[in-house]
Amino acid sequence: MADPARAARLAQRIKVVVAEALRKAVKDERAEAITITDARVTNDLQHATVYYTVLGDSVAQEGAREVLEAKKGVLRREVGRNLTIRLTPTLEFVADEVPVNASHVEDLLRQARAHDEEVARLAERARPAGDPDPYRKPEIRGEDADDVEHESEFDAE
Repeated sequence: MADPARAARLAQRIKVVVAEALRKAVKDERAEAITITDARVTNDLQHATVYYTVLGDSVAQEGAREVLEAKKGVLRREVGRNLTIRLTPTLEFVADEVPVNASHVEDLLRQARAHDEEVARLAERARPAGDPDPYRKPEIRGEDADDVEHESEFDAE
């Protein structure tokens, strides 16, 4: 087992090497839209998962996936040439869903802000239900109504 810190350093190096190899060694215009976002290496340094995103529609994404699968051997050879380890890890390419998820979260936040603004607008015009003074006052009837002092139980002492 290798050190997890070493695996993380190796993953970062693989990310850079694969990105450079896509730019230089792969002669396919569909590879130009690919951006390598992350790489993960297992602790035994035998397998690397490379995450990528593609600018464009679903056709561009499918084309990028085909290019990466077709040129996996070339990319692995470039990784082996640029790393100083005994065995070159196998490469697996996975489409990174973080930008899609971030866009979805942004949409949800935009909807929440609009809802909050609507609630604030309704709250500005809102009035309490019932009387403005909701506490009951005893009704005093008769001639002595003006002379009666209202005493609470705490004032009696």
